[in-house]
Amino acid sequence: MRIGELAAQAGMTRETIRFYEKVGLVAGRRLPNGYRDFPPETVTWLQYIRTAQALGFSLAEIARNGEKLREAPDTAVGLSALFEEKIRVIDARITELTALRADLATRVNTGCPLRAAGNGSSVKPPVTSQVPVKGGADGPPQREP
Repeated sequence: MRIGELAAQAGMTRETIRFYEKVGLVAGRRLPNGYRDFPPETVTWLQYIRTAQALGFSLAEIARNGEKLREAPDTAVGLSALFEEKIRVIDARITELTALRADLATRVNTGCPLRAAGNGSSVKPPVTSQVPVKGGADGPPQREP
């Protein structure tokens, strides 16, 4: 199927599909006239990508695990493991954000909110994870596990 039909069936734009093709999430073959041709199962895969993104998975995570899940005989087991790992990442981020919130709360109504809490002598670095941030044309930067 050509990209326009695929976009209509999947409920996304041609540009999104082209981007997904560029980053390797979908693959279409080129016809002699230059048009892209995608297999019908690409619609299901694009819906999977959209659902995974809604659940907080980055495109990099989806790409990293996609082939493994497509080929697995029972994807429920594979998905459960991915979900458990994502929950651990979210829990770690919640812990970091809770600490950051507490730090900010101690600085409210202080003479200089950028001075370290307590001694007022130096600037304390913000609480951040050691996880790299990756951005892309598909949206704002997302944290990678």
